[in-house]
Order: sequence, then structure tokens, then C-alpha cells
Amino acid sequence: MSSTARSVTVDIVSDVVCPWCYVGKRRLEQALERLPKDFTVAVRWHPYELNPGLPREGMDRREYCIRKFGSEEYAAQLYANVAAHAAADGLPLDYQKIPRTPNTRPAHRLIWLAEREGHQDALVNALFAAYFVEGRDVGDVEVLADVAAIAGFDRDRALAFLASGEGEHEIVAEERQAIDAGVQGVPAFFVNGRFVFSGAQSPETIAQVIVAQAGRAA
Repeated sequence: MSSTARSVTVDIVSDVVCPWCYVGKRRLEQALERLPKDFTVAVRWHPYELNPGLPREGMDRREYCIRKFGSEEYAAQLYANVAAHAAADGLPLDYQKIPRTPNTRPAHRLIWLAEREGHQDALVNALFAAYFVEGRDVGDVEVLADVAAIAGFDRDRALAFLASGEGEHEIVAEERQAIDAGVQGVPAFFVNGRFVFSGAQSPETIAQVIVAQAGRAA
């Protein structure tokens, strides 16, 4: 490895029901392919609940859209815009399949566990696909266990974890830490601990920021 080799940590604050987070993940993957070969990048995912007040069982999608956006028609316009961007990145979002807007706390707890057990990236991918492509209720523990199994977990282990309170306090603390660091929307990207930008930036921009931050003193 050359003397200029860099080890970089990218932390993303995200929610599993945020379409721009799904797009941002794909663009990050494309950005990592553009980096010099001597870069080693560790990616970690952190929680942010866009709808922290939702009941544990979530909410009917139609009711949610009316409450949040004022009408289904206006919500459809917004979603059509993001779906077009996602399609350009090869991500087929299908909002018509989504029956409920879930409470995402259990999903974030599972992502927290996945970081410790080596399945985090696979789980985040599987959760995005389950929600945006398949229209599954990722607030339901049985669905989450199914998704966890796809990502490499033992399904029974995932169910037992979700039935416990493990990770709850840690998720709350991580969300507070993100807000205290200036995060007001997601996705939010940190490189080597520095908050660098929010939003699903282009792969070129993400790669440039990573390279620039890698060259800064800690």
C-alpha cells in the first residue's frame, strides 16, 4: 500500500422510510467506486426517526399522507419527484405497494445490532428494498425478522432481540447526538467525525468530499 493510503469512516444518519436516504446509499456506493484504490472506507449507519410520534403499530398510508402533506394528491406529486430521481439511479420505488407508514424504532434497533454483528450494510439494503420496492411493513416484528434473515441474521435471534428492550436507550442517545451535531434532515453524512453535508448528493460530490476530508488533520 502506498504512503498516501487513507482509512476513512463515513457515518450516515438515516431513516428506513426516507427515500432520499435510499438514493443517498446508492450514490455513496457509486462514490466509493470512484475513490483512489488506496482508500479504505468503513461505512456506519445511525438512526433518525422522521416520524417519532407515530404509534408503535404505524399508521395507514393514506391517513399519514393527508396528515403530513395536506392531501394525497400533493403527497403523490412529491413522491413522483423522488421516484424519478431514484429510477435514474436504478432504484424502482413503488409507493402504491406501501399500505402503512411504520414506526421505525424497531428497525433502527435492529440496524444497531447489525453493526455489532457484521450485517449492517446488508440489513440497511434489505430494509430499503422491503419498504420501497416490496411495500412491506418494516415496523412489524415478523417482517423485520424476515428481512433480518435475508441480511444474514438468524431469524429467531432477531425476533428475540426485537422482543427485548436492548438497544432502545442507545438509539435515543444516538439520535440526540445527531441533532446536537446539527442534523436537521436526512440523509446526513459525516466523514471522519465531521458533519459534511445533508441530502443525496451526486456520486462525484460525495467522492470529492471524502477525498478532501481524508486529507485533513484529525
